[in-house]
Amino acid sequence: MIVDKNQTLMLTARSGQDVPLRVEINPRAKRLILRLDEKKRELVAVAPSRRHVGDAARFAQDRVEWAVSKLASLPPQVMLAPGQTIQLRGRPCAITHEGEGRRARLLEGDPQTLCLPGDEETLSRRAERHLRKMAREDLSVAVQSYCEILGVDARRVTVKDTRSRWGSCTSDGRLAFSWRLIMAPREVLDYVAAHECAHLLEMNHSPRFWAHVARCRPGWKAERAWLRKHGSGLHAVTLA
Repeated sequence: MIVDKNQTLMLTARSGQDVPLRVEINPRAKRLILRLDEKKRELVAVAPSRRHVGDAARFAQDRVEWAVSKLASLPPQVMLAPGQTIQLRGRPCAITHEGEGRRARLLEGDPQTLCLPGDEETLSRRAERHLRKMAREDLSVAVQSYCEILGVDARRVTVKDTRSRWGSCTSDGRLAFSWRLIMAPREVLDYVAAHECAHLLEMNHSPRFWAHVARCRPGWKAERAWLRKHGSGLHAVTLA
Protein backbone atom coordinates (compact mmCIF):
# COMPACT_ATOMS: atom_id res chain seq x y z
CA MET A 1 0.00 0.00 0.00
CA ILE A 2 1.52 3.31 -1.13
CA VAL A 3 0.25 6.27 0.85
CA ASP A 4 1.26 9.93 0.97
CA LYS A 5 1.10 11.89 4.21
CA ASN A 6 -2.17 13.72 4.96
CA GLN A 7 -3.85 11.69 2.20
CA THR A 8 -7.42 10.53 2.73
CA LEU A 9 -8.08 6.90 1.81
CA MET A 10 -11.16 4.71 1.94
CA LEU A 11 -10.96 1.46 3.92
CA THR A 12 -13.54 -1.28 3.45
CA ALA A 13 -14.91 -3.46 6.25
CA ARG A 14 -16.09 -7.06 5.85
CA SER A 15 -19.66 -5.76 5.71
CA GLY A 16 -18.76 -3.67 2.66
CA GLN A 17 -19.01 -0.40 4.60
CA ASP A 18 -16.41 2.20 3.67
CA VAL A 19 -14.50 4.07 6.36
CA PRO A 20 -12.56 7.24 5.46
CA LEU A 21 -8.95 7.20 6.70
CA ARG A 22 -6.72 10.24 7.10
CA VAL A 23 -2.99 9.58 7.55
CA GLU A 24 -0.97 12.21 9.43
CA ILE A 25 2.71 12.53 10.35
CA ASN A 26 3.64 13.70 13.85
CA PRO A 27 7.37 13.49 14.74
CA ARG A 28 6.44 13.63 18.44
CA ALA A 29 4.51 10.37 18.19
CA LYS A 30 6.47 7.49 19.75
CA ARG A 31 4.44 4.82 17.96
CA LEU A 32 1.61 4.34 15.51
CA ILE A 33 -1.58 5.90 16.83
CA LEU A 34 -5.15 5.31 15.70
CA ARG A 35 -8.06 7.52 16.73
CA LEU A 36 -11.54 8.43 15.57
CA ASP A 37 -12.35 11.99 14.49
CA GLU A 38 -15.95 12.15 15.67
CA LYS A 39 -16.63 15.52 14.04
CA LYS A 40 -15.45 14.48 10.56
CA ARG A 41 -16.58 10.86 11.01
CA GLU A 42 -13.26 9.47 9.85
CA LEU A 43 -10.42 7.33 11.13
CA VAL A 44 -7.07 9.03 11.72
CA ALA A 45 -3.78 7.11 11.66
CA VAL A 46 -0.77 9.00 13.02
CA ALA A 47 2.75 7.95 11.99
CA PRO A 48 5.98 9.22 13.64
CA SER A 49 7.70 9.69 10.25
CA ARG A 50 7.09 9.48 6.51
CA ARG A 51 8.62 6.02 6.28
CA HIS A 52 5.95 4.71 8.69
CA VAL A 53 3.00 6.03 6.68
CA GLY A 54 2.35 2.71 4.92
CA ASP A 55 2.55 0.86 8.24
CA ALA A 56 0.01 3.31 9.70
CA ALA A 57 -2.43 2.65 6.87
CA ARG A 58 -2.10 -1.13 7.27
CA PHE A 59 -2.48 -0.73 11.05
CA ALA A 60 -5.78 1.08 10.39
CA GLN A 61 -6.99 -1.53 7.91
CA ASP A 62 -6.41 -4.27 10.49
CA ARG A 63 -8.70 -2.39 12.89
CA VAL A 64 -11.37 -1.23 10.46
CA GLU A 65 -14.04 -3.39 12.13
CA TRP A 66 -13.43 -1.51 15.39
CA ALA A 67 -13.84 1.77 13.50
CA VAL A 68 -17.14 0.63 11.97
CA SER A 69 -18.44 -0.27 15.43
CA LYS A 70 -17.39 3.10 16.89
CA LEU A 71 -18.88 5.05 13.99
CA ALA A 72 -22.17 3.17 14.36
CA SER A 73 -22.36 4.21 18.02
CA LEU A 74 -22.08 7.93 17.25
CA PRO A 75 -25.23 10.06 17.37
CA PRO A 76 -26.64 11.25 14.02
CA GLN A 77 -25.15 14.45 12.66
CA VAL A 78 -27.25 17.60 12.96
CA MET A 79 -26.78 20.44 10.49
CA LEU A 80 -26.81 24.11 11.44
CA ALA A 81 -29.62 24.73 9.00
CA PRO A 82 -33.27 25.88 8.99
CA GLY A 83 -35.65 23.22 10.26
CA GLN A 84 -32.99 21.58 12.44
CA THR A 85 -33.04 21.51 16.24
CA ILE A 86 -29.87 21.65 18.30
CA GLN A 87 -29.19 21.86 22.02
CA LEU A 88 -28.42 25.31 23.41
CA ARG A 89 -27.39 25.59 27.07
CA GLY A 90 -28.87 22.13 27.50
CA ARG A 91 -32.29 22.92 26.01
CA PRO A 92 -33.75 22.32 22.53
CA CYS A 93 -33.31 25.22 20.12
CA ALA A 94 -34.94 25.36 16.67
CA ILE A 95 -33.10 27.08 13.81
CA THR A 96 -35.18 29.23 11.45
CA HIS A 97 -34.46 31.45 8.46
CA GLU A 98 -36.66 34.35 9.48
CA GLY A 99 -36.54 38.05 10.17
CA GLU A 100 -35.02 41.08 8.47
CA GLY A 101 -31.42 42.18 8.13
CA ARG A 102 -28.54 39.84 8.91
CA ARG A 103 -28.41 39.85 12.69
CA ALA A 104 -29.15 36.61 14.53
CA ARG A 105 -31.72 36.69 17.34
CA LEU A 106 -32.43 34.16 20.05
CA LEU A 107 -36.09 33.98 21.04
CA GLU A 108 -37.09 32.36 24.31
CA GLY A 109 -39.78 29.71 24.27
CA ASP A 110 -40.27 25.97 24.28
CA PRO A 111 -38.26 25.31 22.28
CA GLN A 112 -35.98 28.30 21.99
CA THR A 113 -35.62 29.66 18.46
CA LEU A 114 -32.46 30.93 16.80
CA CYS A 115 -33.63 33.26 14.02
CA LEU A 116 -31.10 33.77 11.23
CA PRO A 117 -32.28 36.16 8.52
CA GLY A 118 -30.23 37.08 5.46
CA ASP A 119 -28.44 35.07 2.80
CA GLU A 120 -29.34 31.40 3.17
CA GLU A 121 -26.02 30.31 1.65
CA THR A 122 -24.11 31.78 4.60
CA LEU A 123 -26.67 30.89 7.26
CA SER A 124 -24.78 27.89 8.60
CA ARG A 125 -21.54 29.82 9.17
CA ARG A 126 -23.41 32.74 10.68
CA ALA A 127 -25.15 30.36 13.07
CA GLU A 128 -21.77 29.01 14.15
CA ARG A 129 -20.38 32.52 14.63
CA HIS A 130 -23.36 33.43 16.81
CA LEU A 131 -22.92 30.28 18.93
CA ARG A 132 -19.20 31.01 19.25
CA LYS A 133 -20.01 34.51 20.48
CA MET A 134 -22.46 33.15 23.05
CA ALA A 135 -19.90 30.57 24.20
CA ARG A 136 -17.19 33.19 24.66
CA GLU A 137 -19.56 35.39 26.67
CA ASP A 138 -20.68 32.57 28.99
CA LEU A 139 -17.15 31.24 29.41
CA SER A 140 -15.72 34.68 30.12
CA VAL A 141 -18.27 35.20 32.91
CA ALA A 142 -17.53 31.75 34.35
CA VAL A 143 -13.76 32.22 34.17
CA GLN A 144 -13.96 35.58 35.94
CA SER A 145 -16.07 34.05 38.71
CA TYR A 146 -13.76 31.07 39.31
CA CYS A 147 -10.61 33.17 39.06
CA GLU A 148 -11.98 35.28 41.91
CA ILE A 149 -12.67 32.17 43.99
CA LEU A 150 -9.18 30.78 43.38
CA GLY A 151 -7.34 34.08 43.56
CA VAL A 152 -5.81 33.83 40.09
CA ASP A 153 -5.90 35.80 36.84
CA ALA A 154 -6.49 34.56 33.29
CA ARG A 155 -4.72 36.56 30.62
CA ARG A 156 -7.10 35.71 27.83
CA VAL A 157 -10.18 33.60 27.01
CA THR A 158 -10.68 32.29 23.47
CA VAL A 159 -13.01 29.77 21.84
CA LYS A 160 -12.02 27.27 19.17
CA ASP A 161 -13.37 24.15 17.50
CA THR A 162 -11.10 21.56 19.09
CA ARG A 163 -11.44 17.81 18.46
CA SER A 164 -10.08 16.15 21.57
CA ARG A 165 -10.05 18.74 24.37
CA TRP A 166 -12.87 20.79 25.80
CA GLY A 167 -10.46 23.29 27.29
CA SER A 168 -6.79 24.10 27.69
CA CYS A 169 -4.56 26.33 29.79
CA THR A 170 -1.09 27.60 28.91
CA SER A 171 1.67 28.32 31.40
CA ASP A 172 1.26 32.06 30.77
CA GLY A 173 -2.43 32.04 31.71
CA ARG A 174 -4.22 31.82 28.36
CA LEU A 175 -7.40 29.76 28.44
CA ALA A 176 -9.03 28.23 25.36
CA PHE A 177 -12.32 26.35 25.13
CA SER A 178 -14.47 24.53 22.59
CA TRP A 179 -17.35 26.72 21.44
CA ARG A 180 -19.50 23.57 21.45
CA LEU A 181 -19.79 23.85 25.23
CA ILE A 182 -22.54 26.41 24.64
CA MET A 183 -24.78 23.49 23.65
CA ALA A 184 -24.20 21.66 26.95
CA PRO A 185 -26.09 22.44 30.18
CA ARG A 186 -24.72 25.55 31.84
CA GLU A 187 -23.29 23.61 34.79
CA VAL A 188 -21.20 21.52 32.40
CA LEU A 189 -19.76 24.63 30.74
CA ASP A 190 -19.05 25.99 34.22
CA TYR A 191 -17.23 22.79 35.18
CA VAL A 192 -14.87 23.05 32.19
CA ALA A 193 -14.23 26.72 32.99
CA ALA A 194 -13.43 25.82 36.62
CA HIS A 195 -11.19 22.96 35.46
CA GLU A 196 -9.04 25.29 33.36
CA CYS A 197 -8.96 27.99 36.03
CA ALA A 198 -7.66 25.38 38.48
CA HIS A 199 -4.80 24.73 36.05
CA LEU A 200 -3.66 28.31 36.68
CA LEU A 201 -2.64 26.99 40.11
CA GLU A 202 -1.73 23.40 39.26
CA MET A 203 -0.62 22.38 35.76
CA ASN A 204 -1.43 18.74 36.51
CA HIS A 205 -4.27 16.54 37.73
CA SER A 206 -3.01 15.96 41.26
CA PRO A 207 -5.27 15.76 44.34
CA ARG A 208 -4.49 19.43 44.98
CA PHE A 209 -5.73 20.29 41.49
CA TRP A 210 -9.04 18.48 42.01
CA ALA A 211 -9.42 20.18 45.39
CA HIS A 212 -9.29 23.54 43.58
CA VAL A 213 -11.92 22.32 41.10
CA ALA A 214 -14.14 21.19 43.99
CA ARG A 215 -13.95 24.65 45.57
CA CYS A 216 -15.54 26.03 42.40
CA ARG A 217 -17.81 23.12 41.44
CA PRO A 218 -18.68 20.74 44.31
CA GLY A 219 -20.63 18.57 41.84
CA TRP A 220 -17.82 18.39 39.29
CA LYS A 221 -17.84 14.58 39.06
CA ALA A 222 -21.41 14.48 37.76
CA GLU A 223 -20.70 17.36 35.39
CA ARG A 224 -17.62 15.62 34.01
CA ALA A 225 -19.61 12.40 33.64
CA TRP A 226 -22.25 14.22 31.58
CA LEU A 227 -19.58 15.48 29.20
CA ARG A 228 -18.03 12.05 28.81
CA LYS A 229 -21.43 10.52 28.06
CA HIS A 230 -22.88 13.22 25.81
CA GLY A 231 -19.81 14.95 24.36
CA SER A 232 -20.09 13.09 21.07
CA GLY A 233 -23.51 14.70 20.59
CA LEU A 234 -21.92 18.14 20.74
CA HIS A 235 -19.44 17.11 18.06
CA ALA A 236 -22.30 15.80 15.91
CA VAL A 237 -23.45 19.35 15.11
CA THR A 238 -21.89 20.43 11.83
CA LEU A 239 -22.07 23.08 9.12
CA ALA A 240 -24.64 22.51 6.40
